[in-house]
Amino acid sequence: MQQGIMELMWRSSHVSGGNAHYVEALYEQYLDDPSAVPDEWRQYFDQLPRPEGGASHDVPLSPIREQFYQLGQHRRTAQAVADSGENKKQVKVLQLINAYRFRGHQKADIDPLGLRSPTPVPDLDLSFHQLSKADLDTEFQTGSFFMGLDKAPLKEIVSALEQTYCRSIGCEVMHIVDTEEKRWLQQRFESVRSAPRFSPEVRKHVLERLTAAEGLESYLASKYPGTKRFGLEGGEAFIPMMDELIQRAGGYGTKEVVIGMAHRGRLNLLVNILGKNPSDLIDEFDGKKVIERGSGDVKYHQGFSSNVMTPGGEVHLALSFNPSHLEIVAPVVVGSVRARQDRRDDPVGNKVLPINVHGDAAFAGQGVVMETFQMSQTRAYKTGGTVHIVINNQVGFTTSHPQDSRSTEYCTDIAKMVQAPIFHVNGDDPDAVLHATQVALDYRQQFNRDVVIDLVCYRRRGHNEADEPSGTQPMMYSKIREHPSSRARYIERLVGEGLLSDDDAKAMMEKYRDDLMAGNHVANALVQEPNKSLFVDWTPYLGHEWTGHADTTVDMKRLQRLAGRMCEIPDGIEVQRQVAKIYDDRRKMQAGGLAVNWGFAETLAYATLLDQGHPVRITGQDVGRGTFSHRHAVVHNQKDGSAYVPLQHMADGQPRFTIHDSFLSEEAVLAFEYGYATTMPNALIVWEAQFGDFFNGAQVVVDQFISSGETKWERLCGLTMLLPHGYEGQGPEHSSARLERFLQLCAEHNMQVCVPTTPAQIFHLLRRQVIRPLRKPLVVMSPKSLLRHKSATSTIEELAHGGFQMVLPDQGNLEAGKVERIILCAGKVYYDLANWREENARDDVAILRIEQLYPFPKEELLEAIKDYTNVTDVVWCQEEPLNQGAWYSSQHHMRAVADMLRDGLGGKLKFAGRPASAAPAAGYMSVHTEQQRQLVEDAFNL
Repeated sequence: MQQGIMELMWRSSHVSGGNAHYVEALYEQYLDDPSAVPDEWRQYFDQLPRPEGGASHDVPLSPIREQFYQLGQHRRTAQAVADSGENKKQVKVLQLINAYRFRGHQKADIDPLGLRSPTPVPDLDLSFHQLSKADLDTEFQTGSFFMGLDKAPLKEIVSALEQTYCRSIGCEVMHIVDTEEKRWLQQRFESVRSAPRFSPEVRKHVLERLTAAEGLESYLASKYPGTKRFGLEGGEAFIPMMDELIQRAGGYGTKEVVIGMAHRGRLNLLVNILGKNPSDLIDEFDGKKVIERGSGDVKYHQGFSSNVMTPGGEVHLALSFNPSHLEIVAPVVVGSVRARQDRRDDPVGNKVLPINVHGDAAFAGQGVVMETFQMSQTRAYKTGGTVHIVINNQVGFTTSHPQDSRSTEYCTDIAKMVQAPIFHVNGDDPDAVLHATQVALDYRQQFNRDVVIDLVCYRRRGHNEADEPSGTQPMMYSKIREHPSSRARYIERLVGEGLLSDDDAKAMMEKYRDDLMAGNHVANALVQEPNKSLFVDWTPYLGHEWTGHADTTVDMKRLQRLAGRMCEIPDGIEVQRQVAKIYDDRRKMQAGGLAVNWGFAETLAYATLLDQGHPVRITGQDVGRGTFSHRHAVVHNQKDGSAYVPLQHMADGQPRFTIHDSFLSEEAVLAFEYGYATTMPNALIVWEAQFGDFFNGAQVVVDQFISSGETKWERLCGLTMLLPHGYEGQGPEHSSARLERFLQLCAEHNMQVCVPTTPAQIFHLLRRQVIRPLRKPLVVMSPKSLLRHKSATSTIEELAHGGFQMVLPDQGNLEAGKVERIILCAGKVYYDLANWREENARDDVAILRIEQLYPFPKEELLEAIKDYTNVTDVVWCQEEPLNQGAWYSSQHHMRAVADMLRDGLGGKLKFAGRPASAAPAAGYMSVHTEQQRQLVEDAFNL
């Protein structure tokens, strides 16, 4: 605490004591004209926090003092102006100012190529507001316009508006409802006319970063012509933009920056910002890199992490791995950021910054963009705002005609749904890019909301370096061929202003090329010996071979104490009648007076994990109560609607228990939880689908991340998916969690697919997922009707002393020598089979449940059937149709185990289930019932 106070006093000592009057004078000057103060002071004043609940901006005090002085000297009563004509024109001038704020961006010079068809904007003409050239010399009040003058001639007002809104930055902020945010943004742009005067040192640094961006691309182009790299040529300003974002964020006290982006410019970012060694990149181009395990991935999908030094100290950078599904990495990044913020106890989002980099076509076209924006202010998923950067090449692969690209004016219009400010900036004006970047980050830090920078640029070489773009975009590429680079244009400007010579610029490029060829790091601020405390420590979870076994037992007294604690609800909370019954029953289960059901066992698993120091996070649609009302982890007070979560009150100082009903999204939410789980290895992270088949709205997350992330990128993930699955006559869309799709994706021990059928099994399965140091995704075909099935119960002793059994042996107390048929099954159908056997007195049939379908438990299954030496038939029974479920993906495992029991038995494996079908299930209860009866009988009589 003392150290923190001393650090705060040290950091603010320069604005106190004898310096106070000097700093106050500087601040007065800044408020009047931000460009009039030195650059370092402007940045300091820009980043001052706004007073809580106060005005959106400060005002200079000197004019107020002067006004009171004059009032004291000349006491007289103010009189109203009687000229109604002048009053009307004054109103029109204020309307003109507002018109520029609303529509100036449509006139802005934001296209480096000049291909943008100018939109007629009559609102910006004087005549539209009943003004004329005759009024240009007339003075008018400037109103809320941050011009620095209360009154000015109309021509000066128009000139200031043109400079602010119609030059290299097109600013869209008028869709923002919050007046304070809007006024803050207007002040930042209008007070400097969207063109602050940067110091020569700052501008030379920008040139150095532009040189790095161009230097890497030209080097790779000459060394590897025609090789795919998805270069940044035409959008080089992205590198100084990222440099400024990271350095400025560090000045705010940010400790981590997580970046997501597609392939365009990724290699440039890796080398010039994150500090990947150029020699490593060259080895990848030369094909020298050797992977020790897995499949690996192409170089422009690779992630990276490093530490850089900033004005506020060391900052950890993490570039997320990504597939070619362009926008899907965005919610993954946000999830990773939320996990890091939770780890740092940073609910506001000041210490970890998400930056998502997009392409213009994908930003406008991919639905997951909307979903990610929608989650930005929700309790479960907010991170204090994301900085979005659109590298706007003005063409998507070969699509550039606006009528083909989108239905909106800009590719960024989707961001208006969350009232995010949008800054369109000309990529050939690095000073404007720098200003837009600074305002964007300051806005995010001040208001903790998303912000968008639309970097309007072009791609010099087409979609990739092997592509010839002029065949489909002849006019665009005829201009690009003649267009000088951003660096060349910036050098011309700086040389013209006398800030450097052509020789200085050449020397800068030569130095960069020398470093590149020598294999030196070319990221300026890279920390060679990073602070490891900034990292997520994965060491305890690395290098473990697959095992299905773990000690998940819990001392009985401890278990009962936790069970009692999780059922405690404070006085004053009026519990709804049915929920009260559930909690009353759980108290009886705790005491052993009632059989344990699914909801009790699952909730108790969470309680025991919290007790052992593991955070738990559960999200999904309706997870608080559970789709089928079995969980009720959130109790709603019937008096005032307030919520109480018993699992958040298990003990003082307990780990975080998070449970949130998600908004109606699968793709972005599942991607978010994947990102969270890859960053929080010691926690149980659960996403539950409302119905199992709803996960297919997030199929890309399963395919590109959950199933293959480890083999492609060596990214471990312990995410748990609970997918309600079972055939109960609810129709094609609410029966199957598409078990077959997960099994088809299974290989190399990449994930676990389990179908637990008892409360004890789910208890130990959830505990195994965290207690065992192995980190693999867990896909659970969770039950629906079994949640309350009279036979699907356990004892509290089974919770305390048992473990997850990958194969459940027959429960019928059969004489092994009499068994002639073995039925293998998974899931709810077991109870139908067991009931049929009892009704028909078939003691010659053993029924075994395979509770873990992948990795397939061959040894455990053989152990369970080894005593059935007289078996002549083996049947696999499933509720799903022949072409679905586990049959096609798992039968070879079953045959192999049957052959181990007796040679040739595997070849006799039979199938009992629904006939092949294009739909998962029948839509009519009568058809469902008949199919279910038939498949059960087939299992015994085929």
